[in-house]
Amino acid sequence: MLKSWICSLFLVAASFLADEGAQSSELAIDEVHAVRATVEGQLQAFAKGDAALAFSFAAPELQRQFQDAATFAVMVRNGYPMLVHPASVSFDRPELEDGVVIQAVRFRDAEGRYWRAFYQLQRQPDKHWRIGGCAVAADDDASMT
Repeated sequence: MLKSWICSLFLVAASFLADEGAQSSELAIDEVHAVRATVEGQLQAFAKGDAALAFSFAAPELQRQFQDAATFAVMVRNGYPMLVHPASVSFDRPELEDGVVIQAVRFRDAEGRYWRAFYQLQRQPDKHWRIGGCAVAADDDASMT
């Protein structure tokens, strides 16, 4: 179920980024910073090995799905090792499309391979951003900034 959910998210992100005719709008600069800070916070928590903090950046639906921080951390370490200790990270500007915010992030792992992650973020009732999902694919465009 998890793999199909991740694949679905990736397809949504890929079609979102490829659809030239879709209606999009810009996020306000403070929202751009808040979205990026959410993803950066989770990445920093993974790098420090702080599963509880990393889990706190997940949206309630993900928290219910994984039930606890330890299970979530194992899934990330096994399925997304490039997110745990990347050699470099580069953020694109987050995109808002039909009410969905996607934050694309490029990674270079310790072996020098490039990856692109598409984080789907959800604004919570308390106005904080939380990560609703992440899809990762090899990045053929190896230019990093």
